[in-house]
Amino acid sequence: MRSLIITQNITLDGSIEMLGDWFNPETHDDELTAELRRQDETADALLLGRQTFQDFRSYWPHQTDDPTGIADYINGVTKYVVSSTITDPQWSNSVIVSGDPVEQVRTLKAAPGGDIVATGSITLCHNLITAGLVDEYRLFVYPYVQGGGRRLFPDGTTISGFVPAAAPVTFPGGVTLASWTARTSAARR
Repeated sequence: MRSLIITQNITLDGSIEMLGDWFNPETHDDELTAELRRQDETADALLLGRQTFQDFRSYWPHQTDDPTGIADYINGVTKYVVSSTITDPQWSNSVIVSGDPVEQVRTLKAAPGGDIVATGSITLCHNLITAGLVDEYRLFVYPYVQGGGRRLFPDGTTISGFVPAAAPVTFPGGVTLASWTARTSAARR
């Protein structure tokens, strides 16, 4: 069974919605970029909601001189976009996921392959969290407080039993990576 990993950029005050200018992939230091590339090696699917997919589609295919390799990975990986309105993804290696997204993700997890990574896509992530489908959370915490914005976990969500998936890592630019699995996910691996 494939693991579903939510990877998010998050502020110190817990926002994953980007209301300010605290996140810019072009300013990542070499060590952070290397960590992103390391994580890409285990994932062969990217799961995105419609808005995040459209944002990615308007940016990543046009990054032809990206020395980090991130553009090559995002352009080449299979992208599953959850949408009831998009019929033609207009981006190579993109598959429209229609119908009940929770059931579709269960099907994807049961198929052979590497990790499935969901990023951005706040509404989709909320649905996956509520359905109990997330195996691991990888949070890149940025040293920034924006005082508002939507959070990773929907209001009223209570989950316990997390265990560290790895020791936290702080990168030269001040970003810290912290990751956790649910106890049941850790036992399943």
